[in-house]
Amino acid sequence: MPLINEFHDSLPYIDDQPTSQTRADIDKLISAELPPNFQTTLHPSIPALPETQFTSLIQQELDRKEANLPITGGIDLSRYEAPEAPEETLASGKEPAEVLDKWQQTLRKAYTASSHLSTRQENLSLLDAHGKNAWLIGNSQLEDILRHLEKELQETKESTEAVHKERKMRQESARGELMGLEDAWKRGVGGIIDVELAAERLRRDILEKRRQQSQAQLQ
Repeated sequence: MPLINEFHDSLPYIDDQPTSQTRADIDKLISAELPPNFQTTLHPSIPALPETQFTSLIQQELDRKEANLPITGGIDLSRYEAPEAPEETLASGKEPAEVLDKWQQTLRKAYTASSHLSTRQENLSLLDAHGKNAWLIGNSQLEDILRHLEKELQETKESTEAVHKERKMRQESARGELMGLEDAWKRGVGGIIDVELAAERLRRDILEKRRQQSQAQLQ
């Protein structure tokens, strides 16, 4: 349901363009009807915007962007790099348990890096085998969406043009009737003014006659 039910039509194909002075007078009348805070206050018919609620992470990122701070944290990519062999050995005089723990940590890091590289190589192989077809299918789908949007746009333009043509045709067909009504209105107004002028002349003549009669009686 529309917020405003009134519909105001104009006659752009019949009415003449207003002059600069007429437009200035119209703007002055409109400004006189507007409240002082119309540029900062929404119209009562417009609903208020819903309150936005972000998660803590999104709000943190928005605050960072607002403060123009660099990105910190994120994923530690060093875990995917090939680790160096630890310097701790039994010959270095360290405890065997400490040396074993260092080598086990290095082995876990190497296994993580190896798994990452294996997964990446598998994904690249899949991309090389099926990526071309997936890319072509994706392009085809995008072209279908584009054709649909272009068709919808063309239909909307044609519908809008048809409305304008019908509107123009109706206004042009009513031009003669409107001009006749306007001419009749002008003649009616002119006749009323002529009658008022004649009545005023008659009233003055009556007053003048009475004045002359009064002067004659006094003499």
